Amino acid sequence: MDFVIEMLNIRKEFPGIVANDNITLQLKKGEIHALLGENGAGKSTLMNVLFGLYQPEQGEIRVRGKKVNISNPNIANDLGIGMVHQHFMLVDTFTVTENIILGREPNNMGTVDIKKAEKDIREISDRYGLSVDPTAKISEISVGMQQRVEILKTLYRGAEILIFDEPTAVLTPQEIKELIQIMKTLIKEGKSIILITHKLKEIMEVCDRVTVIRKGEGIGTLDVEGTNPNELASLMVGREVTFKTEKTLSKPKENVLEISNLVVKDHRNIPVVKSLDLEVKAGEIVGIAGVDGNGQNELIEAITGLMKAESGSIKLNNKEIINMKPRKITESGVGHIPQDRHKHGLVLDFPIGENMALQNYYIKPYSTGGILNYKKIYEKARNLIKEFDVRTPSEYTMARALSGGNQQKAIIGREVDRDPDLLIAAQPTRGLDVGAIEFIHSRLIEQRDNGKAVLLLSFELDEIINVSDRIAVIYEGKIVSIVDPKETTEQELGLLMAGSKQQKAGEDTNVKSLD
Repeated sequence: MDFVIEMLNIRKEFPGIVANDNITLQLKKGEIHALLGENGAGKSTLMNVLFGLYQPEQGEIRVRGKKVNISNPNIANDLGIGMVHQHFMLVDTFTVTENIILGREPNNMGTVDIKKAEKDIREISDRYGLSVDPTAKISEISVGMQQRVEILKTLYRGAEILIFDEPTAVLTPQEIKELIQIMKTLIKEGKSIILITHKLKEIMEVCDRVTVIRKGEGIGTLDVEGTNPNELASLMVGREVTFKTEKTLSKPKENVLEISNLVVKDHRNIPVVKSLDLEVKAGEIVGIAGVDGNGQNELIEAITGLMKAESGSIKLNNKEIINMKPRKITESGVGHIPQDRHKHGLVLDFPIGENMALQNYYIKPYSTGGILNYKKIYEKARNLIKEFDVRTPSEYTMARALSGGNQQKAIIGREVDRDPDLLIAAQPTRGLDVGAIEFIHSRLIEQRDNGKAVLLLSFELDEIINVSDRIAVIYEGKIVSIVDPKETTEQELGLLMAGSKQQKAGEDTNVKSLD
């Protein structure tokens, strides 16, 4: 059997933790090989060992049958290994070309030959169907396009073996489809791919084999053809996982959130939320379904006070809260799980214990007369860490060191503990594994069952259908339909999200149009 990569019995330790314990992974030429595991299972660590960012304590790496010592990423590049990181390594103010050639600048008699680089990059882009403009500035292109730049960077450096680290975590459904097509093209061209993921649907669709790791240990390698999502989920988390969210019928009561005629403009002064109306009642989960960029992010930021609304009304329990300061809004009874947990949810270089006090550090018993009571702050954090199953070495560990799933659980613990009347959950499971998703869904439903109002924003249609009691479809800044999730399909929702509001006469419809 010809393997292009063999990682044999790899062990990687950090102070107080064994991240990889005797793991073996073998990649065949021309295959897409999934590396599957929970958040924090050690997947990225293992790939960082292969890419030369970490050195293993034990084990050996073979590339095309030869034992190698990959002591830094330049050696990995020379061996034809490229890595597309989860958090992109790009300079915002540089162009696509400048980012790609950085450190490998083509030289023409002492000057950088940008024109030659642009021509080479355009050729590679066309060959693999990447459609990247070499002259565009990074700050002006979409997240999906930035990822393509990262892929181009590895190809420009001659990579034959590509490592994708959670490549779909930040992409819209349309961009995910396009990325899968790109990966298939790369394989046709003779490349080999390792795909780090915890999305079972993607593994079933695009991968040939899958290696499962759990809590730092290798569980085994399977042929994708001979397995199914349930088996993979059980191997990954070590127990049965339910994909269907169990919930009773909702019993909605009075309106908690009432939005009418809301208009919000973006930073270019263009209206992106346009005369929007929406209600969320106590005891129900309302899901917002829409293609990214239709005003849903601005809607959430206007409700939470992170963005100024132009006009209209936002009432919480019958009281006007529009354009109040964020702290005033949270004190009125709003909990917010933000879609960007790093930007708006955590201070990454604070201990996780202090992050869990960010919403109430200024009130008793956490502070008195402006002086923080760290004993009380960390006591509370310990209780929340236990209750919300936040896996961290201790409450003093920096938030940055936790996996995405555990960072998210910490935020949810903090917000739910404040007992808000309205809980806004924006992309609450983005980038999380099935075990963490199951946990978070159950917490959202628990809030609903406790008589709270929950507003859920997600780009995952199965999540919207599974968890919501009503679905509000947003298109071009307006709610165009309210749909019953029990009577709709992903296809029907997709059409509504694309602006296809009218159905032909005589068609059976379960959609209540709001035109």
